[in-house]
Amino acid sequence: MKVDDINAINTTALAYMGDAVYEQAVREHIIRKGSYHVQNMHRTAINFVKAGAQAKIIKTMFDDLTEPEQKLVKRARNRKSATKAKNADPITYKWATAFEALVGYLYLADEEERLQAVLSRAIEIAETGE
Repeated sequence: MKVDDINAINTTALAYMGDAVYEQAVREHIIRKGSYHVQNMHRTAINFVKAGAQAKIIKTMFDDLTEPEQKLVKRARNRKSATKAKNADPITYKWATAFEALVGYLYLADEEERLQAVLSRAIEIAETGE
């Protein structure tokens, strides 16, 4: 998609796309590490994709984002949410949504190299905490 077209998409829709892209990356990472028991894979994946983990990821990498990426994250974080967070406080949920919006944006913009860099760093932060 063209950048102008993507910029016209609301950040909630970008987060919707980003959620799926990040979930797939996490599942692939877990399988490549050799974990094949479904219950263990699911429990491990939750530690990567829960709102608290995603909020920590985006806060940790925020200063390393480009200026346009930072603007997108701020826009997504500040958007009024139509849904309530189920297992996180509203602030954490907003940060997590901002992370997912960034991933969705990079995916739809076909910025594959940058997307892979962000996903790799996100998984590293989720695993190590830094």
